[in-house]
Amino acid sequence: MLTLDESTLDTLNCSKNLLAFSAGVDSSALFFLLIQNHIKFDIALVNYNLRTQSQEEERYAKELAKKYNLKVYIAEAPNFQNNFEKNARDFRYDFFDTLMEIESYTNLLTAHQLEDQLEWLLMRLCKGAGTTELLGLETISQRKKYTLIRPILHHAKDELLNYLHKHNYHYFVDQSNRDEKYERNWFRKNISEKLIQKYQSGIEKSFKYLKEDKETLMGGYKELFYKQELYILEVENHKNSTRIIDKYLKKLGYLLSSAQRSELENTHSLVVGGYWAIEIVEKKIFIAPYRKETMSKEFKERCRILKIPSKIRPYLYEKKIDIKEIEVSF
Repeated sequence: MLTLDESTLDTLNCSKNLLAFSAGVDSSALFFLLIQNHIKFDIALVNYNLRTQSQEEERYAKELAKKYNLKVYIAEAPNFQNNFEKNARDFRYDFFDTLMEIESYTNLLTAHQLEDQLEWLLMRLCKGAGTTELLGLETISQRKKYTLIRPILHHAKDELLNYLHKHNYHYFVDQSNRDEKYERNWFRKNISEKLIQKYQSGIEKSFKYLKEDKETLMGGYKELFYKQELYILEVENHKNSTRIIDKYLKKLGYLLSSAQRSELENTHSLVVGGYWAIEIVEKKIFIAPYRKETMSKEFKERCRILKIPSKIRPYLYEKKIDIKEIEVSF
């Protein structure tokens, strides 16, 4: 029986929800499951115009919205000439992030399922990753200004298909999901599908235990201060610093690469992606957008006394964040 994850129900029932919809198997199953559970939500679709059925999928999204009295938001993606997966993902989340803020949605819902979770683990395993990086997909996670919820992460794709067929719900099949030139598709076709079909129960249990282990590993820190895009954290053991930084950058919408994580293991001051400044001073971790600003001597001296590192100061100065607020949190 297809169900929404119980841990998500309270949040879904009392918040404003936006569903990332593609008209494919996963998002269609989640769409009708939300309807069945009387969860209020609207939908957002990105049209990449890569296939002849792209326009049909867009029309279907609009028909569903009209039928169930939902708002529907459509974005037309540009023609990406290279690195399609990354550019498409960046465009998609920029679209969602903007909608979440402008329309005041609380939760973004995505239809990631068990196979997606296994594919992520396998891809990270092959590139070199620790426990927390292997478990990149969480049922509930905090982003910069909203909550990202994956209510069907515990279900396999076959379960979603059976649900759609049983109720005669329409959906589309994106044939590009079989194209092995994309890394994820290779893992899907050659490994994850076969593993899920044969060992689904064991894989579900393993993810449950791994998540419990991850919670233990991610302990030992506290959030001292947060304002706009500045975070100041305190850690008990610096062995966990990289994992904690990775967690907070994900919240801010940035994914660390394996090379960047390795670099963080060996330095206390770094700018990643040309945008995020990370500084570690004693037991404190500072994370903020990287800026270059001409600052007053008085301001720099106040920062020096409080041991606010140099790469963080320009953001405070630009955003006029009161240093007294930070001082109180220390």
